[in-house]
Amino acid sequence: MSDALLAAYDAVLFDLDGTVYHGSRVIPGAPETVRAAREHGTPVRFVTNNASKAPDEVVAHLTGLGMPAGTDEVHTSAQAGVQLLAERLEQGAEVLVVGTRALADEVAGAGLKPVRKNAGSVKAVVQGHSPDNTWAALAEACLAIRAGALWVACNVDATLPSERGLLPGNGSMVAALRTATDVEPLVAGKPQPLLFETAAKSAGAEHPLVVGDRLDTDIAGAVAAGIDSLVVLTGVATPKQLIEAIPAERATYLAKDLTALEGKAEDLKIGPRPGWTVTVEHKTLEATGDGDALDLLRALCHTAWETGVTELGERAQAKLA
Repeated sequence: MSDALLAAYDAVLFDLDGTVYHGSRVIPGAPETVRAAREHGTPVRFVTNNASKAPDEVVAHLTGLGMPAGTDEVHTSAQAGVQLLAERLEQGAEVLVVGTRALADEVAGAGLKPVRKNAGSVKAVVQGHSPDNTWAALAEACLAIRAGALWVACNVDATLPSERGLLPGNGSMVAALRTATDVEPLVAGKPQPLLFETAAKSAGAEHPLVVGDRLDTDIAGAVAAGIDSLVVLTGVATPKQLIEAIPAERATYLAKDLTALEGKAEDLKIGPRPGWTVTVEHKTLEATGDGDALDLLRALCHTAWETGVTELGERAQAKLA
């Protein structure tokens, strides 16, 4: 296992939704891979943009899916959001909470006062995902923000992966408030680097690896934090998005799912791959050769990123399909 991707890093920082599970359904291979990391002696951390659950609830969910964890291994965007509030507000300041009870409890735990109604005494608004967020809650936040309250969004994920498919995420609700207030929130979660930096520090890691399914949050957050990353195709990211990725959203490695952590690091790198030749012809990417389709995608990404050409030619499309 010395040449495995897992062995090349001193901690693995896992995204959850779309990487480890889809709502109540575990992604095949996830429990075994997390177990392999632990058996190898590699610290693991679970880093989620979902602010709806407290760390102990996340632990209970993971344990129920066959992945026992400790609360010290869980890092949520709710924690990051409250950290930003605590750094900017005086103790006891009123914070209007748009989100779950777990988010309100995080606010209270930081010595701030969570409230649900706007008043002149409200100093900040913190917004996190909750399936019970309503127009009325957004209306209270709108009034506070327009009156000058600090606005912290735990994350701006437009969608939330579930066992039924992609659902509206916190970012969709943030967009509604952004439209209503013409104000930009301070974002706490991914793609800001804070969550990954905190998780790596708690693991004592100097060379961690991020594993995630979203380019605009997981991979962008890793790039912002200067951390290598593995993008998996079990959630949001698509081949088209990967090929067209901007520099701030480009992963180091690419795999079908997180079981690839036990594979060879060199085999997973995005770059030229044996068996495939990718060229630019008439402003399109063309491919010749034969082999693994994921290797072709790695090679296509490499050439697209090097040349800026992202349109696939007919032969490349056929081979990738």
